[in-house]
Amino acid sequence: MPYELIATLMFSTMMLMLLTGQRVFGAIGFVAVIAALLLWGDRGGFDIGFSAAMKLMKWYPLLTLPMFIFMGYVLSESKIADDLYKMFHVWMGGLRGGLAIGTIGLMVLISAMNGLSVAGMAIGATIALPELLKRGYDKRMVTGVVQAGSSLGILVPPSVVLVLYAMIARQPVGQLWLAGVIPGLMMAAMFVIYIAVRCRLQPSLGPALPAEERDLPRAEKMRLLRAGLLPLIIFATMMVPFVQGWTSLVESSAIGALAAFMAAVVKGRMTRQVFENSVRNTLGITCMFMWIILAALAFGAVFDGLGAVKAIESLFTEQLNLSPWMILILMQLSFILMGTFLDDTAMLVIVAPLYVPLVGELGFDLIWYGILYTITTQIAYMTPPFGYNLFLMRAMAPPEISLRDIYASITPFVAVMVGALALVMIFPGLATWLPGVIYGN
Repeated sequence: MPYELIATLMFSTMMLMLLTGQRVFGAIGFVAVIAALLLWGDRGGFDIGFSAAMKLMKWYPLLTLPMFIFMGYVLSESKIADDLYKMFHVWMGGLRGGLAIGTIGLMVLISAMNGLSVAGMAIGATIALPELLKRGYDKRMVTGVVQAGSSLGILVPPSVVLVLYAMIARQPVGQLWLAGVIPGLMMAAMFVIYIAVRCRLQPSLGPALPAEERDLPRAEKMRLLRAGLLPLIIFATMMVPFVQGWTSLVESSAIGALAAFMAAVVKGRMTRQVFENSVRNTLGITCMFMWIILAALAFGAVFDGLGAVKAIESLFTEQLNLSPWMILILMQLSFILMGTFLDDTAMLVIVAPLYVPLVGELGFDLIWYGILYTITTQIAYMTPPFGYNLFLMRAMAPPEISLRDIYASITPFVAVMVGALALVMIFPGLATWLPGVIYGN
């Protein structure tokens, strides 16, 4: 059987298993192991799985994963994130759309604490959304704000998705995180500009808070400011030593986890329940990601052995005569299509053995492409009919927000994201400049 046909059979079998509702790591790992056994027998088949497991266990930067997840859950479970929103509530409530803009700020900082979009969505839907609706904000606009803001969790460092991409693409995690800083802040700024302009033109969408709710004593305002800035201080305590080269990535993640834990202890919020919930959630998510990475490495090893990447490159560039940029755009469109029924990790694991080596063969920078993938995943999260964020919002939103409202809310924010994606594609320096400066020095 030709190797190209074997690769096609593997890919189609994996997709069929996923459509039947199997776990992502189970479907991918099963196809990889069975294909390896059939192709290379007992010895070769077992060696591929074993070497993938050893490669995973020896990957030192993977230690950052539980540290950052633990840090995020401690800050969330101990309600330190609630203080952050109270700060935005008081300090920005006087602006038209100020609370919605504050919600974007909240999401950026939550992303910098956790690295998962699910955490941002949960905090935004439970803390910000009810408050915005109570203050008379348009339900469709604020629903879109929470969904768009939560998607920043997979782009702003320390993004857990970029850790997974780094493992599969064999790229430095630190460079990928730095590459996501400017595009992530740029996208957040674009959201803020859109909200400010829209509420300026239509004040009823985001009315300013009454003066009596904002006129607090100066001492109280400063107390809220100090409490709200605590997560930012924790993030700076973790990232500044890393950027300056004083600590490694793993050491910085340990500093962040310890700083979050000590902050909760000092504020008297580190109860047994908070600690237990944080540890349980950290263990569950870390194990899930490790299984997915293990399955992806095994699947990728079989694909490398078959030479499938060279065959696909030949198909696109020689037989179909497509330019590298046309191939890249088709890849991004396929991510958006898959995002209607898969989450970000599943998408990456499924297509990484094909796309990542192909991107390198076409001459593109893999750090830059990691940011393109992440932004495209954000768009896919919010694309009907089955966008991941749409159903998360439906599960968490109050009854007065219908599925139709959720679908209608995301259109302008998806347009903003597409604009950000186009800017990063046209100006690669937006993603590559900061890693070049830091690591170049």
